[in-house]
Amino acid sequence: MHAVIKRLHAAAPAWNAPVVSFIASHSSDPFQVLISCLLSLRTQDATTGPATRRLFQLAETPRAMVTLNVRDIEKAIFPVGFYRTKARTILDLCGVLIDRYDDKVPDELDELLKLKGVGRKTANLVLTQGFKKPGICVDTHVHRISNRWGYVRTKDPHATEMALRRQLPKQYWIEYNDLLVAFGQTICQPLSPWCSRCPVVEYCPRRGVTRSR
Repeated sequence: MHAVIKRLHAAAPAWNAPVVSFIASHSSDPFQVLISCLLSLRTQDATTGPATRRLFQLAETPRAMVTLNVRDIEKAIFPVGFYRTKARTILDLCGVLIDRYDDKVPDELDELLKLKGVGRKTANLVLTQGFKKPGICVDTHVHRISNRWGYVRTKDPHATEMALRRQLPKQYWIEYNDLLVAFGQTICQPLSPWCSRCPVVEYCPRRGVTRSR
């Protein structure tokens, strides 16, 4: 795995960073990372980025956010997927942060999972990108590529996270999602991956790959 990560690091500057990571690199605020994570669910990065910027122009903290009405938030984040549901979730979540967490985003996985709309993927991403704490965020790219490499043999993202927690060196936990999402979007795509352009092709058994470019 050390050699694979080294190769991905070398190639990564040519790929677009995931939008949540881009936001985290420009803001160390866990709240902004959390909200951008929620907006990114079932939404392409090209839509999430502008929507996030529009929303944070209106409000950048939980207390500022709850002064908005749900329609204001809907207009700001449209056309992200499920924008009406997400607008209500954001308002509810901000109320909880104010009432229970002194306006702050909790920095423990179990507490993050208590928040409305926050699953393991989002919680781990907030830990790694918002707090720079170890966590393993498993989305479709991480699940697919880790199995394609034969590094894990799992059937769902939760099982992949547990397997990676057991065997992935902890020094790579924070960056693993970033690298694999960018790699998965540009090179190791779900159907017909670009194996001819892959920087780690010599390490990959290409499990499940029936067609490539």
